[in-house]
Amino acid sequence: MAFYTPPNPGDPVMLPFHQAAAEDFKAVNQLIIEQLHSDVPLVENIGHYLVEAGGKRLRPLLVLLCAQAAGYQGRTHINLAAIIEFIHTATLLHDDVVDTSELRRGRLTANAKWGNAPSVLVGDFLYSRAFQMMVGIGDMDIMSILSDTTNTIAEGEVQQLVNAGDPNVSEENYLTVIHKKTGALFEAACETAAVLAGTDAEQRAALRAYGYHLGQAFQLVDDALDYRGNAEELGKNVGDDLAEGKPTLPLIYTMRHGTEAQAALVRSAIENSGTDKLGAILEAIEACGAIDYTLQMARTQAEMACEKLEWLPAGVYKTALEQLAEYSVARTF
Repeated sequence: MAFYTPPNPGDPVMLPFHQAAAEDFKAVNQLIIEQLHSDVPLVENIGHYLVEAGGKRLRPLLVLLCAQAAGYQGRTHINLAAIIEFIHTATLLHDDVVDTSELRRGRLTANAKWGNAPSVLVGDFLYSRAFQMMVGIGDMDIMSILSDTTNTIAEGEVQQLVNAGDPNVSEENYLTVIHKKTGALFEAACETAAVLAGTDAEQRAALRAYGYHLGQAFQLVDDALDYRGNAEELGKNVGDDLAEGKPTLPLIYTMRHGTEAQAALVRSAIENSGTDKLGAILEAIEACGAIDYTLQMARTQAEMACEKLEWLPAGVYKTALEQLAEYSVARTF
């Protein structure tokens, strides 16, 4: 699927499925800029730096597409999409501090540029701004979903921290963590859009499930690309997960299905958070089919996501949601 990067710095990467909600997407980006206002210059500096990094902004896009696909006629989905993006950006700020990351989307992370303390505090600002905006919407159902989701994401971050350096993490444990860290916000974006649209319980559950499967597919591909992707396209170094001792699915599969020597190699690397033998580890991962296994699981999740859209009327929004699922497993960055 073709993509292009707009000429203006800070514009998000635009893909075919963005076009269905192009005008709404523009309104969301403008609202994000407006809501970054603060009397403290450092807050605005870091906030604008993050916005200027661009990105695909898939989570707010999900709000726009799901709301419109389900027949929503109002404008509150613009605010809801911005809220979802603020929550996501706050998690990235905190993530980068915890992981001591220095690159994201090919640029220095906020913590590498300003330090850990400002990054954490601006992340807190974005969380609190998101909740201020939620109050503005005034829907208790939406506030309940998003407050629960924020808590779930935090749990996922802690569990990932606990898992770091542990080669005994199971595939089931891994899948639970990626749901909490990634899938939960995809779910929330879709379900809150369904709430806005006034869908019935079955339709709401279907959109939530679409978000769940899409989020799982997206993170599975992310974890595969960490060992097969192009560093320039990814905007981070290949093998970063290994450097942090993260037992992701390609490593878990290699320890389970590789040779004894391959399993020992990966186990040692996870325990020591080391990339000094990255070349041999990449060979082991490929040799035992770990990347193909991870990508096949992602494809299955994407197919399950599309099945949850069968009740939606045919049209540009449903098509865009299907394209988004297809893109989640076909992408290279």
